[in-house]
Amino acid sequence: MVKMVNLKVYVASSSGSVAVKKQQQAVVGFLESNGIQFQEVDITMLEEQKLWMYQHIPKDKQPKKGKPLPPQIFNDDRYCGDYEDFFQSKEDNSVLTFLGLNSQASVNPSSRQLERFC
Repeated sequence: MVKMVNLKVYVASSSGSVAVKKQQQAVVGFLESNGIQFQEVDITMLEEQKLWMYQHIPKDKQPKKGKPLPPQIFNDDRYCGDYEDFFQSKEDNSVLTFLGLNSQASVNPSSRQLERFC
C-alpha cells in the first residue's frame, strides 16, 4: 500500500516581490523536475489557506516583523521549512529527509502529477 503524498508548497501567485517569485519557482521547479508529487496552495486566493499557513509555522520560524513569506513547505500538518531551509537541504543533499518523504512513496519519475489548489 502506497501512502498518499501530502506535501504542500504555499505560494503567492500575485507577489510583488521578485525574490519571492524566484524562490517559489526554484522550489516548485525542483519538485517537478524530480517527480516529487505535491500540492501548490495559493495563499492569495483563499484567506483561510493563508491563515492556516501562518498559524502552523512554528514561533521560532516566524519573522520578528511582519508575516512569513512564501514559499512555505508542509508535509500534512508538519512544518518542513521555508525557502532558506529548502535551499540548505539541497546543499546537504537531504531534500527527501527535509520534506519528510521516503523515496518510494514520494518520487514517481514516470508520472509527474501536479495538483494545484487555489
